[in-house]
Amino acid sequence: MSTGCPPQSPAVAKTEVSTEGWCPLLAATFAYWDNILGPRVHHIWAPKGQGSMLLSDGEVTFLANHTLNGEILRSAESGAVDVKFFVLAEKGVIIVSLIFDGELKGDKNTCALSIIMPQSELSFYLPLHGMCVERLKHVIRKGRIYMQKGFNIISVLSSEIIPIMELLSSMKTHSVPEDVDIKDTVLNDDDIGDSCHEDFLHKAISSHLQTCGCSMVVGSNPDKVNKMVLTLCLFLTPAERQCSRLCRPDGSFKYDTGLFVQGLLKDATGSFVLPYRQVLYSPYPTTHIDVDINTVKQMPPCHEHSYHQRRYMRAELSALWRAASEDDITADNLINAHDSFTPDLNIFQDVMHKDTLVKSFIDEVFLLKPGLSLRSVYLSHFLLLLHRKALTLLRYIEDETQKGKKPFRSLRSLKTDLDLTVEGDLNIVMALAEKLRAGLHSFVFGKPFYTSVQERDLLMSF
Repeated sequence: MSTGCPPQSPAVAKTEVSTEGWCPLLAATFAYWDNILGPRVHHIWAPKGQGSMLLSDGEVTFLANHTLNGEILRSAESGAVDVKFFVLAEKGVIIVSLIFDGELKGDKNTCALSIIMPQSELSFYLPLHGMCVERLKHVIRKGRIYMQKGFNIISVLSSEIIPIMELLSSMKTHSVPEDVDIKDTVLNDDDIGDSCHEDFLHKAISSHLQTCGCSMVVGSNPDKVNKMVLTLCLFLTPAERQCSRLCRPDGSFKYDTGLFVQGLLKDATGSFVLPYRQVLYSPYPTTHIDVDINTVKQMPPCHEHSYHQRRYMRAELSALWRAASEDDITADNLINAHDSFTPDLNIFQDVMHKDTLVKSFIDEVFLLKPGLSLRSVYLSHFLLLLHRKALTLLRYIEDETQKGKKPFRSLRSLKTDLDLTVEGDLNIVMALAEKLRAGLHSFVFGKPFYTSVQERDLLMSF
């Protein structure tokens, strides 16, 4: 690390964050540009008790000020958030900085919310970068309202900075490995049904694929939960596996928005409290799998999920804007503000669409001898088949719509030509295609909003 640099700000407020295990973050900072004094650090968050790895306040201030240098002439649309990635090899650190405009102390300022990590953690952090940035962007939206109304922005920033520190700490010890051994999964059982019921396994994998590979696995037995987590991760890319987390045997992690697959343990009473807001803010719909009672539930498809997500975000920001004081901004008050919206949402529903793709795969993979590489090879061929079907579907839609120049009106022909007449098969391939081309669901099903029930009726009419 660099040698000590005296802090330019005489008294920088600091919050020490306690995490279970080692946190890869050296610090997080909130800085702003003062028109007289230049870049100033307003607040520092630092993990507690990490010895020599911690930076001094002077070093943190020096690095945070670096993120605002050159931003005085920043030209951006109102409300825009610019993401910048600095690698300072001479200091041995990387800095991820989100630059935005806000009002502080009565003046409009250019501000920066930054996280600082050792350069050695670059490969660990990169797969998690998109998730962290999206979460920080939303807390900045709320923070700008706090600044506009003269509230304490540090409290709202802490509500996301601290959970991100805890998330990164948990990922250092419990993230799913990039390469998952099929021997650690349900697919290595001698016969189908040894670890879990055949229909339950089929529903779990099918729904997992229909929700773009995003699932939460809950249960009371950590070994059982983790075995299902690893099984589902077989159907993810290596980068997506690095954004997945096993459960902790000695205590349950909280649900974290943005992870692809995560294992969660129930409490002593056999229940698990699912945070509505965090689940809705996930980038993709989510499958809920309970390994204790063998149930599988799923959220509505991508376009409906995005619609609800944007609507809820607007409702949350509107409630913050209407608040007369910080005392009005409590979880209960925000829930009450959303009462006209949230009761109409059925966030999880039964898996309504049957498929043949996953059913055939499960039936056939268990015919192969376990303990060898045969099942791994067969799984690779299955994933390649799904990927090619998704690419074919995208090309088909591009040709039919002249690359988006006209609306898509050939759903019946698509299902017949691509052999996707079974609704579950279409949902699986559409979900994979959605990850390749964001917004595909909304484009195919048209601008009018369809609920999942209306969408089902639409699909069945073809």
